[in-house]
Amino acid sequence: MPPNMLHLTYAEKIARDELKKDPAQAAVLAELDHLAKAIENRKRQGFFARLLNPKTKIHGLYIHGDVGRGKTMLMDMFIDALRIEAKQRIHFHAFMQDVHQRRQNMKSGDVIATIARDISQQTRVLCLDEMQVSDIADATIIGRLFEALIANGMIIVTTSNLPPGELYKDGLNRSLFLPAIKLLQTRFKVVSLNGPTDYRLGRIRAGESFVSPLGAGADRHVQKIWELLTEMPQGQPCELQVLGRKLLVPQAAHGCARFSFEELCEAPLGPADYLAIASHFQTLFVERIPALAASQNNAAKRFVGLIDTLYDAKLRLVASSAQPPEKIYRQGRYKAEFARTVSRLQEMQSASYWGQEFVETREITTEVLDAAIDRA
Repeated sequence: MPPNMLHLTYAEKIARDELKKDPAQAAVLAELDHLAKAIENRKRQGFFARLLNPKTKIHGLYIHGDVGRGKTMLMDMFIDALRIEAKQRIHFHAFMQDVHQRRQNMKSGDVIATIARDISQQTRVLCLDEMQVSDIADATIIGRLFEALIANGMIIVTTSNLPPGELYKDGLNRSLFLPAIKLLQTRFKVVSLNGPTDYRLGRIRAGESFVSPLGAGADRHVQKIWELLTEMPQGQPCELQVLGRKLLVPQAAHGCARFSFEELCEAPLGPADYLAIASHFQTLFVERIPALAASQNNAAKRFVGLIDTLYDAKLRLVASSAQPPEKIYRQGRYKAEFARTVSRLQEMQSASYWGQEFVETREITTEVLDAAIDRA
């Protein structure tokens, strides 16, 4: 890797007005650049053997900070810059879902050690985006899993909204997770990215893809977007195979799937279901999102997981809601996690998120849409 390659890439983005100078981002970028050059320099000395100083206990980076500060962007720059094949960038939820699936397929032996060895044979640098721990099934194995991955020579970079000590803060049997916190604090270099600006908000333009409040007008609005994207008034039901069971998609057509909030987030669905939807469709319609009370923690948790999955897969979202994003869930157990959901929902309305094709056709589409709604 050329000297300061990540800094050069970052500078080029600033020159093209894609980014603004941010000292907090630059500091994190320096840590990533140091790690990237260490990986490149040690590659020829027995791949990853003694990657860093043999006396150090640091085997990765843990980047935490508020939503929209650029954590994911910097991590993606890092993984793209590495000139190695044995690298993987994956959302934390998807990674843990894969681990649990592997556990189900193993009947005996040291399952965690075996899983870590198998993963390490394919991947030497692992980037995990948006680490959050709210499931006791994850909490009980993360420490042992990360320890085993490190023992197999894995370098791990992860992003999170929370510092290690705040993870799983009010979780059931949190004492089981304390060894994982200690590992993150001692085997990872923990760096904070808390600049003053949420950059996602700067990319947002008023869009037509998220409509509130609920009512006949919102229903017509969503219906007309459906017809514009699918060229048909109604899709056909279909089924997806998820871990040996069937997930019903009420309507599907031309890469679009259509659900109600109740069907997606009040039913007993989870990360595997949302990943299956994200892998089969390009646009998801979610209708009639209610205002969630503080007691509706399960629905809020599922909605957080759903939006994380859609965002990571770059799926487009069309939704109708009783409230704008920032007012959907204002109190409850997952309030901190929901701040990220609000930011992502706002960005997912922007033309830049929908892509160049949407940008180029947006004016015409808006005219057609407005006229259709007026006629309805």
